[in-house]
Amino acid sequence: MATAGGGAAEGKGKGDGGGVGGKGWRWPRYNSPLVQVCIIGAVCFCCPGMFNVLSGLGGGGQVSNQAANNALTALYATFAVFGVLGGGIYNLFGPRICLFSGCTLYILYVGSFLNYNHTQNEGFVVAAGALLGVGAGLLWAGQGAIVTSYPPPQSKGRYISIFWCIFNSGGVVGAFVPFVLNYNRQAGSVNDATYVAFMVIMSLGVLLTLTLATTDRVVRDDGSRVATVRYSNPLVEGWEILKLFRNPQLMMLFPACFASNFFYTYQFNNVNGLLFNIRTRSFNNVFYWGAQMAGSLAIGFILDRSNSKRRTRGFIGLSVMAIFTTVVWGGALVNQLHYSRHKHPSKLLDFKDSGSAYAGPFLLYSMFGLLDSMYQTLCYWIIGTLSQDSKSLSRYSGFYKGVQSVGAAIAWQVDQRGMPLLWELLFNWILLTISFPFVALVLKDVKEARTGKVEMEGMMGALEEVPRHAQDKDRDNNVLDGSSDNVKA
Repeated sequence: MATAGGGAAEGKGKGDGGGVGGKGWRWPRYNSPLVQVCIIGAVCFCCPGMFNVLSGLGGGGQVSNQAANNALTALYATFAVFGVLGGGIYNLFGPRICLFSGCTLYILYVGSFLNYNHTQNEGFVVAAGALLGVGAGLLWAGQGAIVTSYPPPQSKGRYISIFWCIFNSGGVVGAFVPFVLNYNRQAGSVNDATYVAFMVIMSLGVLLTLTLATTDRVVRDDGSRVATVRYSNPLVEGWEILKLFRNPQLMMLFPACFASNFFYTYQFNNVNGLLFNIRTRSFNNVFYWGAQMAGSLAIGFILDRSNSKRRTRGFIGLSVMAIFTTVVWGGALVNQLHYSRHKHPSKLLDFKDSGSAYAGPFLLYSMFGLLDSMYQTLCYWIIGTLSQDSKSLSRYSGFYKGVQSVGAAIAWQVDQRGMPLLWELLFNWILLTISFPFVALVLKDVKEARTGKVEMEGMMGALEEVPRHAQDKDRDNNVLDGSSDNVKA
């Protein structure tokens, strides 16, 4: 396997697929976009993947939702700030430092629930949630930069789908942990071994962050590099982050960003958490996160179809999303009419004992997962069309995660304060539906991908902020075939 700076990495061999080796199938290069996307997928498999399993149990696997709801409110409040700031921090420190720091705080968060099992110390859980918001902001800004800027423009949908499948396979595999360890447990909370297992898997994710290549060493199959700009001081990053809120395309994506995690509260707490017993919640999550993998692959195929223009593909994907959203949330409305916040089902559903009564709610919960991955893959794909510059896309991704976290923080408190479940459902449905016309306005201006060049959008103006000697150095590092004005993307 070639090293990040090895000669094989520079080769443009026709159809080499970014690999090294003999004739036939080739091992992917370590510094290829594919390998780097797979590594960040594995990191998210271990850390956010296990976090999702824990959240999917409802109430963090506890009898009461209160501690988890308050912790998640604190988490998404700090995530909202550091999600936006995370892009700038990533540009200053690079992927390894940001992701290593962020992943470490996932372990602390799970440890706080292990402590809660014995001490009922809600304050520690809330504090750990607030700290995790900082870490998550750093992790997801880096993830967004990698999956949107590393792939070639014509393959972004496929690469995002690959990431999403690896990431959500963590939810599938991780769901078996509480399922097996709590199979015969009658208590409403999971046991200590469940939390310990999650912490061990997350520790592996922390170590995986150290295997990521630095951005300037990543080389695409055609020989082009992921271009980088080294800023002279953090003030430049601060100014560029402030300018995000003046970008009309990002402002039109604001409703989609806000809605994209709002529905988790309803799905985890008030469908999976209220209707099913503890082992069945874990069983359901296998299919919820498995459906996410299928949904991402399906929408990724639509978004990368080579026989259609990029704008057309975007509109087809959006149309599929709008139809599917109406069908799934319409089904959720039918399901919700059978219970309320103050009138729970008389008996919790079990995947073995409840027969046909289990089938409908189980299918609905699985379709929630399918819809979530399609929606978020579409959002990432649209963000990827706004630029081909990794610095810009790290900020755009940070903006997406920051606004997303504002919505999530509000959603967890809405649930904690006892909004009627029917209203909560309708609010989620309306938020998603409102976002579609604004997404269409962004898609209307999507241009065909330009390969071999860095797309520096007008809103960034980043190069003008860089001292002349830094620009010259960066230009020298990114020249194609000796041409002084042909910067590689």
